Amino acid sequence: MVVNVWHSPYVLVVLATLLWGGNFVIGRGFAETMSPFTLAFIRWVVAFLFLLPFAKKELIAMKGFWKKEWKTLFWMSLTGIVGFNTILYIAVHYTTSINASLINAPTPALITLLSFIFLKETVTKRHIIGIILSIIGIVWIVSRGSLEALLSFSINKGEIWMLLAILSWSIYSVIVKKHAHKFPQAGVFLVTIIIGIVILAPFSAYEWITNQPMNFSLPSIAGYLYVGIFASVIAFLSWNKAVAELGPGKASPFLNLIPVFASIFAILFLDEKITLAQIIGGAIAIFGVLITTGVFARKPSNTSVALAADLTRQNTNQAN
Repeated sequence: MVVNVWHSPYVLVVLATLLWGGNFVIGRGFAETMSPFTLAFIRWVVAFLFLLPFAKKELIAMKGFWKKEWKTLFWMSLTGIVGFNTILYIAVHYTTSINASLINAPTPALITLLSFIFLKETVTKRHIIGIILSIIGIVWIVSRGSLEALLSFSINKGEIWMLLAILSWSIYSVIVKKHAHKFPQAGVFLVTIIIGIVILAPFSAYEWITNQPMNFSLPSIAGYLYVGIFASVIAFLSWNKAVAELGPGKASPFLNLIPVFASIFAILFLDEKITLAQIIGGAIAIFGVLITTGVFARKPSNTSVALAADLTRQNTNQAN
């Protein structure tokens, strides 16, 4: 009975979002002791070492295919592996992990918008309403519910960085929507990690040379293992297995648990405080995402199903 419970797709999908939520808190916890490029570099080195035994055969067997598709793989790595995660770690140097995770919440709505612009996918009235609500939620969060702050543009630069992070992830997701059918999941994940490590290496080396803060204590090593193994590989495997059983339509709304878990962890471990503006803005943004992904629709549209399926394939970094 215990085994059956832990193999339940609902347990796995909650586990994935819990691990991704923890990534925001770990990033914030490292803000004073580890530079963002170095943290991202260490994260993906750990993920590479952990994943290599499982994907080594695909990596070698499809060597010619990887070379043929190098442009797509490069942009996937630049926007997904390097861009989103590094910018997220920059963002939490200046804003709380609660704020960062709440601003991340409307990402599915932004993916829908970019898919309409670049992939010419159909956008319904439901999508438009959801996108507008998501934007309102973000504006409410970054302005702290203050019209004066919004008009004077007195917005925390960490929140601006986080907006750039979700833009990077959304571009990555659009690339995935167009090309993911060509790639085996484990193999492409490993290849994009390798490319990401190569891109991050010189930036991380610069941070080391300029004596940026660095920490290799026992707690920090535990943090590196968490973001490299649990928030990357384990979350990815759990999410994909759960969605294979539940279907994308049932699984995708669970992504809204990421800011919930991030907020709980931030309050427990970082002594962060959640404000009324964050609660209101987060609720509006999440409600907009639920509308966009078709949770309240009787028959989810093909666009919603396709969006959720693509998030399923490549949501390894949301963590996002």
